[in-house]
Order: sequence, then C-alpha cells, then structure tokens
Amino acid sequence: MITFARKIWVLIVVFLVITIAFMYLLTDFLYEQLYVEDTEASMIEYGERLVTKYKGGQVTDELIAEIEEHNSYGNFSVFAVRNPRELSACVPFDIDYETLIGPDERQQLLAGQAIIKIGYEERFERQIISVIFPFTDENRLEGILYLYYPLAKISELAKEEVFFLIACVVVFAVVIGYFVFKALRHIMRPLHELQQAVQQMSTGDYTARVSVTSKDEIGQLSKAFNDMAQAIQQEDEEKKTFLATVSHELRTPISYVKGYSESIQNGFIEGEQKEEAIRLIAREANRMERLTNELMQLVHVEEEQAVEMYPIVLAETLRDAIQIIHVKAKEKQIDIMLEADEELIVEADEEKLKQILINLLENAIRYSDEKKTVRVEARAHEKMAVMKVIDKGIGIPQEDLPKITERFYRVNKARSRADGGSGLGLSIVDKLVKQHQGTLHIESKVGEGTVVTVQIPLMEE
Repeated sequence: MITFARKIWVLIVVFLVITIAFMYLLTDFLYEQLYVEDTEASMIEYGERLVTKYKGGQVTDELIAEIEEHNSYGNFSVFAVRNPRELSACVPFDIDYETLIGPDERQQLLAGQAIIKIGYEERFERQIISVIFPFTDENRLEGILYLYYPLAKISELAKEEVFFLIACVVVFAVVIGYFVFKALRHIMRPLHELQQAVQQMSTGDYTARVSVTSKDEIGQLSKAFNDMAQAIQQEDEEKKTFLATVSHELRTPISYVKGYSESIQNGFIEGEQKEEAIRLIAREANRMERLTNELMQLVHVEEEQAVEMYPIVLAETLRDAIQIIHVKAKEKQIDIMLEADEELIVEADEEKLKQILINLLENAIRYSDEKKTVRVEARAHEKMAVMKVIDKGIGIPQEDLPKITERFYRVNKARSRADGGSGLGLSIVDKLVKQHQGTLHIESKVGEGTVVTVQIPLMEE
C-alpha cells in the first residue's frame, strides 16, 4: 500500500524533475535563439560594411586581398570571390554550389539582398551560419562576399559540460529529495500519531490522545480529535456510571421484594409483621416503577433533540400541572399557591412543559414538611417568561448545588431512598429546559427552603 506521505514525496520529486528539465530546455532554447539571432545581426552588419569597399566594375585582386585581411582580426571568416566555385579554395569544407546559390538565391543577390543559411557540416560535426552579399554592377553579379561562423564552438562547449550538468542535477535532486523526505516526515508525524490514536480508539480505548504541536490545519485537526476523544471518553464513563447506578438502584428494592416475598411464602412472617412486609413490598415495587418510568423519560429526552414548539398560555399549563400533583400535596397537607400573569404566552411543548413543572412540584412537596406552602410564580422579564417554584423545605447545601442536576445525584441518600426519590427528576428538568432554549437556576439554604427558577422564551409578536 502506497502511503499518503509517499504519494506527496513522489509528487514533489516528479514536479522537481520536471521543473529542472523544463528550465534546462528553456534556457538552452533561449540561449541558442538569442545567440543565433545576435550572430546573424552581427554578420549582416559586418558584411554590409565590407560590401561598401566595392565601387563597381570587376572585382579586383586588391579588393579580394583587402577583404581577406579582416580574417586576421575579425570574429568571422570572410572571403571575396568572383565565382562561387572559387570558395572551395578558401573554406575548409565542401560546398554544394547548387544549394548555396540556386536560381532563387541568384535573383535575390541580383536584387541586392543578402542570403543567410544555417546548416550542419558533417566534416566538422557542427552547425555553420553563413551570410552571402552580392557585388553587383548594372544588374550584373560580379562576385560575392562570403562570411561564415561555426556555431558548433558554443554547442561543443555545452556538450563538454553536459555530464557535469547532469551530475549537478542528480546531486541537487538527491539533496532536495532528502530534505523533502525529512520535511514530510516532520509534517506527517501528527497524522501518523492521529492514525494510531484512531486505531487505538477503535479497539475501545478512549484514553488515546495526540500531541498538538502547531496551530495549522493539522494542529486544529489534532485538537478536534482530542476534544472528540475527551467527549467520547466522558460519555463512555457516564454510561458506565449510569448503568452501575441503575443496577445499584434496582438491586435494593429487588432484594427487599425477593426477601420478604420468600419469607411470606415460606410462612416465616405472620400477623402484623406480614402486613408490614406486604406494605414494604408494595412500596419498593412502586419505587421500581417510578424509577423505570423516570429512566424511560430520561432516555426519551436525551434521544429527542428537537422539540415541536407552539404558542401556549402559561397560566393554564401551570394550573393543569398543579391539578395533577394536587393529590400528593393533599397527602402532606401542603397548599400550592399560584401567582401567574394570565397574559403570558410562551413557545413550548405543552406536555414537556407540564413535565418540568410536575417534577419541580414533586421535589418541593417531597422535601417539605407537612402543612407547609409551596408557591408557584410566573412573570415576564424582557423577552423571557420567568417561572419560580418556591418551597420552605429542608433546603440544599451550597456545595451540592452545582451537582444537583446530575443523574442519580442525591443530597441525602438515606432520606431519598426512604421516600422513593431517584435522583433523576432535576436531570430530566434540566434537559427539557435546554430543549426549550431556556435556563434553570436553583437557589437554596439549608433549613429555609429552595427557589427553582426556569426561564423560557416568550412568543414573539
């Protein structure tokens, strides 16, 4: 399997080689073109100056000798001849006269135009650039001026250095490849660690973390993975704790029911003790039923992310909730007083809103002494409906308030088991309030009572 790092490394090396090859070819092309064009221009300029020495008539030996003197100090080889065939005695290579000056070239010379030719000379294994100027007099071609320059001298120099150039390219590519490889290893190390951490998490080990060494995209990805792993680990621990707590909560009533029912069945308990055992069995069965129902509510609330909202008259919903809880309040002779603004209309799910109020009222009744009063208030504040459930119960210690909405958290575990509390009520309330885009706030003092404040948005006009 080709790894991602190797793909990047190969891609960079390929681009590097292509870039070097392209730059070499481009440089060679530009050099040859500029060099040839510059040579042509120089030869034409040089030849035009020499042609001015011809004054007409027959090309004399003196003119030929004068022109050939320029070979001793000029850059170009130059010859003047009366007949092109005489060039064979002047130049050190064979010339195809038919190709050199054909009918078209002759007409061009008679018109006073120069002829430029570039060709490969096999004898010298090099390119030759030549320029031919005419000596004309009254539309007669009296002779020619022939200049040539071996371009192969530059080409041969390049060929001599080509192996050195190739060696330099290879060394350069190896060095660059090495540094690219090192850089990629450094860049890919976080991704490799991330891959190992993901594999570790796939086996169920949620403690896997990666080190965040940068603030770039890879660093952000590593940080996001750590946050995700932390959330998954926390969720896993909460689930384990939840299952352990549920098991513990159910084990106690089940053991009571099982123990007392077996004792009654075997005739170990008679008379008043039997009646007391039956009441205890009924109480524990009711507590298991209540716990099961609250667990189902909690699961349903956690699974349901969106809540269908519609306008609700808050005061009517409060009265319905109080009516539902009225029987429990009557058992402890607790009065529930309602003070609500009748014009408050909120955006909420009516059944879930009732569930919030019922859970809060059940807690207020459960932890209040007999013949006390529980007040329910509802007022508008800015764009929120503010509901308060106020009791004069036993209160909650300040150190317990931050944890009071956690699942199965109890302030007084012994008292909660005695009266059937499960520790799920406020957890359910907290989640339902958040689904309504609201807030939950609890204030309490031990021995004085508790004030639970719920705020949910009012209906927009």
